[in-house]
Amino acid sequence: MKKEKELTRGQPITFRIPSDTPNHILKHLQSLKESERRNFSSKIAEFTLRGVNDEISIQKETITIPLPNRLNKAQRDWLKHEQSEALLGSIVYQLLSDPIKTVSLLTSLNSGATYTYEQNDEIAAAKLEWKPIPSENISGEDDTRDVRGIDIDDFTWESEQEIEQTKHKNEKEDLDDLLGDFLAQMNK
Repeated sequence: MKKEKELTRGQPITFRIPSDTPNHILKHLQSLKESERRNFSSKIAEFTLRGVNDEISIQKETITIPLPNRLNKAQRDWLKHEQSEALLGSIVYQLLSDPIKTVSLLTSLNSGATYTYEQNDEIAAAKLEWKPIPSENISGEDDTRDVRGIDIDDFTWESEQEIEQTKHKNEKEDLDDLLGDFLAQMNK
């Protein structure tokens, strides 16, 4: 027996239109041939590949996801590798199995979760609410109460910065734990 040649990209394939093809399909093919002219075979190949892809999707558990932008050649080549498909499949599976964790990780990565101290100070200043203090002492006496319970003489900027740094470290550790959990799930 003679071994048949394998199919390769760019190889022409010829086929016969089946004799039981309905007239409306023949008319559509004829109009497509007239409108596409030289690109008719490319259009038929596109239809054929779409049909084969749908058949594979039925056999395997695959989904089609529209992308927001067109891919360049390097990105399309990357997608053709089995490892890339496996990685993307694993990511989508994780998204579907634990969407809250995955979305929170994605938003933290997209937000550029590297805050600077100036940004933290601006955020803290924006969240600070000033509440009016009821005036109990209407007479002209000098009121020396400390509103926040902190003596102004004991206040130092260094202690305030240390508090902010520990808050920042805790946020960073939480993000690292979340990323580590996600990657551990991916490696299973």
